[in-house]
Amino acid sequence: MLMRTDPFREFDRLTQQLFTNTTGTWSRPTAMPLDAYRAGDEFVVAFDLPGVDPDAIELNIERNVLTVKAERRPTATDQSVEMQVSERPLGVFSRQLFLGDTLDTNRINADYNAGVLTLRIPIAEQAKPRKIEISAGQATRKEINA
Repeated sequence: MLMRTDPFREFDRLTQQLFTNTTGTWSRPTAMPLDAYRAGDEFVVAFDLPGVDPDAIELNIERNVLTVKAERRPTATDQSVEMQVSERPLGVFSRQLFLGDTLDTNRINADYNAGVLTLRIPIAEQAKPRKIEISAGQATRKEINA
């Protein structure tokens, strides 16, 4: 059974909201946690967005800046509902990543599954390792791996 009031828990929740801004707005969004890693010939970024409707996620790229914005709206829209406990943060979440020139931003693949937005960004062809042939005048040619 849930306790109706716990003054210490309410004080802790209010203090956390004051210092961490758990409710984001469009002008002041809250950051979202992410993991980023390289897997073979692609760069993978996974954002935690549990409970966010896929239609409430915006993904934009301008030059080499990737911007992800998402909004978690209240699930109880019925006015007759009396909320007992509300600890899940609501509002707007945002994150910007500055991508290097070695990534092919024209071929980003985005997938949203089980509350995780996963972006797969291929490594650009010009950034992949390749062999360069060297000629040494009249001598025989040698290959050096670059």
